[in-house]
Amino acid sequence: MPKLSVIVPFYNVQQYAPDTLRSLRMNARSDFEFVLVDDHSKDETPAILERAAEELAEVAQVRYVRHEVNGGLATARNTGLDVATGEYVTFLDGDDWLARGYLSELVTAHEKLGCDFVRVDHVQATARARTVHRVPVGLRGEVLDPRAAILPADRSTSVDYAYAWAGCYHRRLVDRGLVHFTDGLRTAEDRPWIWKLHREAESFAVLNLYGVFYRRGVATSLTQIGDVRQLDFIRAFDQVVEETAADRDADKLLPKAVRTYCAIIAHHLAEIEKFEPAVAKELRARSAAAIQRMPQGALGDVLDTMDLKRSTKLRRLRRRASSAKAAA
Repeated sequence: MPKLSVIVPFYNVQQYAPDTLRSLRMNARSDFEFVLVDDHSKDETPAILERAAEELAEVAQVRYVRHEVNGGLATARNTGLDVATGEYVTFLDGDDWLARGYLSELVTAHEKLGCDFVRVDHVQATARARTVHRVPVGLRGEVLDPRAAILPADRSTSVDYAYAWAGCYHRRLVDRGLVHFTDGLRTAEDRPWIWKLHREAESFAVLNLYGVFYRRGVATSLTQIGDVRQLDFIRAFDQVVEETAADRDADKLLPKAVRTYCAIIAHHLAEIEKFEPAVAKELRARSAAAIQRMPQGALGDVLDTMDLKRSTKLRRLRRRASSAKAAA
């Protein structure tokens, strides 16, 4: 069994893939497994990966899988999880990269702590600028209760730091199905995933370790494209709220889930100009319907405690949805 499997989905990233693959080589060990998943790229990415797979096989174990149909990031990660054989698993996106030696430090620290999963800070790279983003957990290098890290509802917590590649996950979580993603989600795929992980895993820790470089502002990224795939955040957060409502601690956790959902809706409405007109109209309609589906008691409490600008926008949407429902 490999000590660590690194799952790396790629889709139309010919410009960035060489940097990503070079960083894997700088982290290679004979007991590491690199799982390269091409999600049916239409550019030169497959040719780059085929060559890289041969070269990486000299210094690590390599699996290369190519999708016949594009399925999105969540599906590509699941493909990687289904073929990965490592004792530990981590992720990297096909346009990001790692510092030299980072993976060895990551898995060594995880082994020493013995917990279900660990989370790490990361460096955001926007053009030439570099910014450190930290996991919103104060205690470092200590084993903690994942469920306790979900709250408080009115502050940024570990479930708001939803980057799958900013961490490492023990095989026992993979076997329990806690590391797989909701198949087919095109965006916000990390949100139901991180909530499930924190509700159902038994232990985690946060490391003082920098080594993941997240490339921001990539033209092909869905965060930069205002098409209908962006609206998958609604399906993702519907799942978060539904699963949290069924949890044994629903009364404590639902306010956090609803508050985060409302904040994301308000964020997208504030940037509605980036969407194509038809998608903008769909965003308003789906957001209004989502507000109607939320637990209304929790929603009322959230709107009462949210800042005025966002709460006003959401209340207006809520009233319109109620009026439209009554008219129907």
